[in-house]
Amino acid sequence: MDLNAYQQAALRTAATKDKPNEVFHLLLGLVGETGEIAEKAKKIVRDHDGDFDQWDLDDLAKELGDTLWYVAVLADHFGLPLADVAERNIKKLADRQARGAIGGSGDDR
Repeated sequence: MDLNAYQQAALRTAATKDKPNEVFHLLLGLVGETGEIAEKAKKIVRDHDGDFDQWDLDDLAKELGDTLWYVAVLADHFGLPLADVAERNIKKLADRQARGAIGGSGDDR
C-alpha cells in the first residue's frame, strides 16, 4: 500500500483536527503504542532470555500498525504527507551513512 493512501485511509477513522486537545491525544497515543511494543519486548527478555523468535509476529504487526496509524494522523495534523515524511527520513539516514555518522547520538550528526 502506498503511504499516502494509507494516511488517507487512516484519516477516515481519526477525529477532526479541531477537536480539543487532539494533538495531545495523538502524541499520547503514539507513545502508548510504542510503549506496548517495548513492554512486549521486555517480556521476551524476561521470560524467553531475549529469544525474539518467540515474538508473536501477528501481535507485533498489530501493534506496529497502531503505531503507524498515530504517525500518519499526527503527520496529517501538521500537513505532512506520510510519503514525504518517509522520504525525508531515508534521505537523512543515507546522508548520515555517506558521512560515516550513522551511529552515535544527536539529531544533527
